[in-house]
Amino acid sequence: MNTRFAVAVHILTLLHTQQGEPATSEYIASSVNTNPSLIRRLLSQLARAGLTASQMGTGGGALLAKPANVITLLDVYRAMDEDADLLPLHQSPNPKCPVGRRIHGVLETRVDAAERALGDELSRTTIADLTDEIAR
Repeated sequence: MNTRFAVAVHILTLLHTQQGEPATSEYIASSVNTNPSLIRRLLSQLARAGLTASQMGTGGGALLAKPANVITLLDVYRAMDEDADLLPLHQSPNPKCPVGRRIHGVLETRVDAAERALGDELSRTTIADLTDEIAR
């Protein structure tokens, strides 16, 4: 697992606190404590998912593309992982082995249930919810 999801949530929450003012990748990077090139890559992924937009020119930068109260953590997760399996199964177990031939079928139902539970939980929280909690 990597930290792209957490950094993307940080970015979107920071953009929401900007109240419609664009934020540069340098400014966002200073908040995340990373380099601006990573922020630009993540902003590109978030933009492809329709979560951020860019304002060009002097005073430009990144903005939320939709209201923070409709952007869920599940939206962010999907934008960052692009349908990657949370818990991928290993490739090609030995079909001649009694465990190898059945492990995927047995494990798959549990992994699918865990991924559904994660999705359900992430869909309950919005970027606006996080911003409100930070402000308290």
